[in-house]
Amino acid sequence: MKSQENTRELAQQAFKNHLEYLSAGRIAEWVDLFTEDGVLEFPYGPKGFPESVKGKQELFEYMKNFPEHFKVEFENLHFHATEDPALVIAEFTSKGHAISTGKPYNQKYISVVHNTIDGKITKYVDFWNPLVALEAIEAPLETFIKESVA
Repeated sequence: MKSQENTRELAQQAFKNHLEYLSAGRIAEWVDLFTEDGVLEFPYGPKGFPESVKGKQELFEYMKNFPEHFKVEFENLHFHATEDPALVIAEFTSKGHAISTGKPYNQKYISVVHNTIDGKITKYVDFWNPLVALEAIEAPLETFIKESVA
């Protein structure tokens, strides 16, 4: 049986991996951080943006174009203490730009992430400001999901 501290370490490491894989454009590895039926939710997504994506295939389809649209580094990671060792609450920022426009993409995030005791993400609630992305790419956010910048 895993200790609470071990569970917490695995959950926080999965979150750190999430940031590393996204900033490096390693989307297949990013998807593998989730359980088969893992969910990514967007409580503040704008009109036309999905409220959530579920399962590895949907997660991949949703995120596959991220490296073509944004070049970012994630910084200022701070984990908040939780009673549940499999729950990660994190604040962090991104520093980067939209590739198509060169405009800055500097975002502030709060993430609430539920994990298994083995560190697989079951539910990721992503609190971010969609206006920052809209201003950076100068296009509807559906473009991010449906199109690549070929």
